[in-house]
Amino acid sequence: MNSDRLFIFDTTLRDGEQSPGASMTKDEKVRIAKQLERLRVDVIEAGFAAASPGDFEAVRAVAESVKDSTVCSLARATTHDIDAAGKAIAPAARKRIHTFIATSPIHMEKKLRMNPDQVVEAAIAAVRHALTFTPDVEFSAEDAVRSDIDFLVRIFGEVIKAGATTINVPDTVGYSVPGQWGDRMRQLIERTPGADKVIWSTHCHNDLGMAVANSLSAVLQGARQVECTINGLGERAGNASLEEIVMAVKTRRDVFACDSNIDTSQIVPSSRLVSQITGYPVQPNKAVVGANAFAHESGIHQDGVLKHRETYEIMRAEDVGWSANRIVLGKLSGRNAFRQRLEELGIAPASEQALNEAFSRFKELADRKSEIFDEDLQAIVSGEASVSAERFKLISMSQSSEMGEKPISKVVFSIGGDEVRVEAQGNGPVDATVKAIEKEAKSGAELLLFSVNAITTGTESQGEVTMRLQKSGRVVNGVGADPDIVVASALAYLNALNRLATEPKANPQQP
Repeated sequence: MNSDRLFIFDTTLRDGEQSPGASMTKDEKVRIAKQLERLRVDVIEAGFAAASPGDFEAVRAVAESVKDSTVCSLARATTHDIDAAGKAIAPAARKRIHTFIATSPIHMEKKLRMNPDQVVEAAIAAVRHALTFTPDVEFSAEDAVRSDIDFLVRIFGEVIKAGATTINVPDTVGYSVPGQWGDRMRQLIERTPGADKVIWSTHCHNDLGMAVANSLSAVLQGARQVECTINGLGERAGNASLEEIVMAVKTRRDVFACDSNIDTSQIVPSSRLVSQITGYPVQPNKAVVGANAFAHESGIHQDGVLKHRETYEIMRAEDVGWSANRIVLGKLSGRNAFRQRLEELGIAPASEQALNEAFSRFKELADRKSEIFDEDLQAIVSGEASVSAERFKLISMSQSSEMGEKPISKVVFSIGGDEVRVEAQGNGPVDATVKAIEKEAKSGAELLLFSVNAITTGTESQGEVTMRLQKSGRVVNGVGADPDIVVASALAYLNALNRLATEPKANPQQP
C-alpha cells in the first residue's frame, strides 16, 4: 500500500514516557493527547494497558477524550495483554491494538525461550485475538534490525494473512544506519506476501543519533507510517523526533513522494507542553523547536535574511508555531476570558474547582508580571495539575542571602495536611531551601538534575525549574514555575517528592 500520504504514529505517551522520570499522570496524558489531536496526529499510542491499573485507566481516559485521532494501546503477543488493550481502548471513536513479539535470534533464545515456529504461532494468534476488539491491528517484530530477513518475511506474511493492517519494522536498539535500514525496508516490502495490502511502518531509536535519518530512509523505500515522539522523547537516547520527520518531508517534497496531515502550526505548542509536563527541556539548538532554530548570529546570515528570508531559512518560524508567543491576558482579564483562552489552547481544567484554582494562580501571577503569554498559561495549568492529591504542599517561604554570608531559607509546607516550619542554611538560596524541606520530608533521595529555564523572554519571565530525584532505583522529575526561581525550586522539589510518594510505575518492554 504505497500512497502519497505519510501517517504519523505518535508514541510520546508510551515510549516517550519511558524516559527516566518522565512518567505522566492520567490527567497529564489526556492534556497531551488533546494537543496531539490538535496537531492532527493520525495515531496516538496512549500507553501499555496491561502494565498496571494506572496505565489501563490512563489509556481508557485518552480513549474517552480523543475523537479525531486513532487511539492505540501496546500489547505483547499474549491473551492477557491484548484483552487489557482491547478493553482500555473500547471507548475510542477510532481504535487500534499494537501487538508485538521479538524476532531476533538473541531475543527468541534468551528472553522468550521460544523457537521460531512458536514465535510465528504466537504472532498469528495475537493478531487474530486483537481483531476481535478492532479491525485495526498493527504487528511489530521487536528487534527487527538484528532479525534474520528470511524469518521476517515469513512472520510478516503470516500475520498479514491473519488480518494485520499495519506492519511495523522497529530498530529497537538504535543499531542501524540509513542505507542499511532503507534497504531492509525495501527488501521486506518486495518479498513479503501480501505487502501491498498493508501500511508499512518504521520505529527507530536514536542510540547512534540516526533515528530520524533511518526513519526517512525507510520512507524513501515505501514506509508510509513513522512512529515518533514530540521532541524525540524516549528511553535511552530517545526516538525519532516528530517535528523533524514532519518538516523534513514537508520541506523536501522534491525528495519525498508523500506528505503528512499534520497541522505544523501546532508543533511548537506541542513541544512546549510535553517539555513542561515531563520536565525535559528542549536544547536551544534543537531542530525546528529549539529556541535558536530560527536565530541568526552571523552578520552575513543576518544581512542575507533581512534582504531575502530564503537565503538562510528553509522554513518559516510561524509555520511551525513560533508566532504563538503573544500577549493574551492581563491583570484586568476576567474568569470567562481566562477560561476561553485555556479552551483555545486545549488545556482547560476538567472541573470548576480546578479552573478556579488555576484562575487564582493566574491573578496572582498577573499582579507580579505585567504581560501574560500562552506559555505562562501552560505553566499555570501544568502546575495546578501536578499538585492534585499531593502529600507535600508549599504554603509560604522566605529566604535571605548576602555576599560573604551563608544564605538562609525558611519554609512552611504541609505533609499529609500537617503544617511544618523549617529553616536551614546552604551554599545558595536554592540549596538552603532544599535542605530545609529535607529536614522534615526525610526522603533520602539523590538529586540528579537541577535545571532552570525561562518560560518567556525578559527579566519578568517565570523561571521553570526541573528537579530530578532518584531513590531505590526509581527516577522522577518534579517541575515548578514562578517568577521567583527560588520559589519555583521549592515547588519543583516538592512536586518530585509527591511523585516519589506514588506507586512505582511498571516499565513495559517496547518495539
